[in-house]
Amino acid sequence: MTQLDVYQQTGTKNGTTEVKAEVFGIEPNNHVVADAVIMQQASLRRGTHAVKNRSAVRGGGRKPWRQKGTGRARQGSIRAPQWRGGGVVFGPTPRSYAYKLPRKVARLALKSVLSQKIADQEMIIVDSLDFDKPSTKTFKQLLDKLEAKGRTLVVVESGNDNAILSARNIDKVKAITVENVNVLDVINNQQMIVTQKALAKIEEALG
Repeated sequence: MTQLDVYQQTGTKNGTTEVKAEVFGIEPNNHVVADAVIMQQASLRRGTHAVKNRSAVRGGGRKPWRQKGTGRARQGSIRAPQWRGGGVVFGPTPRSYAYKLPRKVARLALKSVLSQKIADQEMIIVDSLDFDKPSTKTFKQLLDKLEAKGRTLVVVESGNDNAILSARNIDKVKAITVENVNVLDVINNQQMIVTQKALAKIEEALG
């Protein structure tokens, strides 16, 4: 088991908590992490590229000249690829670049980046993030009290909408529910702020 400090919203220390070493204390597998990052980046591609082939280009329905007797090469349409204004051969068509890694590989990648965050002391555990209503000002004050600097990923339990809405308009801060924790977000943010309830859910899912 690994022990982590727990803080209140006021920024004061509120004891410690134990986390599973098999989730937050493994030796990071950089190769698997790289595979997960490439997979996520590929899945983010829109894949809307498209060109018109000869069947999609307007016109060219009539044979330009008769088959024999003209001395010229036979042609069936002025929209064939060799003609100016003709269709494109083997051009890109809309497609999805998304694919999935094996479940064990994806879990190992996530455990690797979380363990690295713990090793680098870039994860802050808070007992809770309770807001009566969405408040960007209050959330900014919270970040200052916790001394969270740079790009920050905030992970809260499902249903904590006020915390997510409070962080939404703050520059370099991204708030997500624990179900949406992913390798790319963990890597792209220098600091992580995680509630104890969200921490327990991560352990339950990856333990």
